[in-house]
Amino acid sequence: MRLAFFASGGGSNVQAILDAIDAHQLDAEPVLLISDRPGCGALSRASVRGLPTAILPPNEFADERAFGTALLESLHQLEVDTLALAGYLKKIPVSVVEAFAGRILNVHPSLLPSFGGPGFYGRRVHQAVLDAGCRVSGATVHVVDAEYDTGPILLQGCVPVEEEDTPETLAARVLSIEHTLFPRALALLAAGRVQIDRRRARILPLAS
Repeated sequence: MRLAFFASGGGSNVQAILDAIDAHQLDAEPVLLISDRPGCGALSRASVRGLPTAILPPNEFADERAFGTALLESLHQLEVDTLALAGYLKKIPVSVVEAFAGRILNVHPSLLPSFGGPGFYGRRVHQAVLDAGCRVSGATVHVVDAEYDTGPILLQGCVPVEEEDTPETLAARVLSIEHTLFPRALALLAAGRVQIDRRRARILPLAS
């Protein structure tokens, strides 16, 4: 697996995946990090690792097609075959989704399909969970399709919502689950154990 990260923020999920690779829990070669935000923490983590980076803000391109072309050029140049959206806040162009069909995973800080879609990211997700009075929340790793947070769900993990929680305390608890789920999901993909059946992602058993 030749892996490219997409990230907009601090990059803690990027680091969790890199740590899993170093611990031989994930058979992957990280080859690129793409961000839409100059100066974000994920770029610093890539720099420490010696990982090539590309800063491609979507608003600097004429339209989605031009943005998608630029992304594909960067990805194909390094022979990337799998994408990990690790806190990436922009919509992936349809051309990229089609080129990497079944090979793009995203982590989302809620139990999808609840609290997903346009506008649900970061603190907003956790505030919505608290406002709804949910007793549990969690994280979801899903296969990316052409819409926000609607692709087949691969893995989910739950955390309790405590009475005294703020969006920040709940976010920290959910983030710890993200750091576990995302490397596991990528390992399943790398091992050829993910099968997409219409709207469902099936995990195949280990080969005997």
